[in-house]
Amino acid sequence: MKARLPEGYNMKRGDMMRQVQKMQEDMANAQAEVEASEFEAAAGGGAVTAKVNGKKEVLEVKVKPEVVDPDDVEMLEDLLVAAVNEALKKADEAMESKMGAVTGGMGLPGMPGLF
Repeated sequence: MKARLPEGYNMKRGDMMRQVQKMQEDMANAQAEVEASEFEAAAGGGAVTAKVNGKKEVLEVKVKPEVVDPDDVEMLEDLLVAAVNEALKKADEAMESKMGAVTGGMGLPGMPGLF
């Protein structure tokens, strides 16, 4: 008995390969676009800001002078961590959004958090 494709399934192997190659190109382009983007976040009401790129590299950290308290360095450290983590989260969300747009929500195994 010969296996049958679902009704309405007319895609040929060559067509499928072209679609896969197009998706790979689109994913590479989307990844490059996000990696070239910059994401900024603030903590402490803007007392500390951090900027990262889509490659998850910290590009810049700014601290307002009025929050520098030599007697409370721990608070400044906490603000720095919070700002950097939020900027990285924005970069992750942008990557997931771009990849989701390319894959069309195909629910490919292993895709969530892959990028």
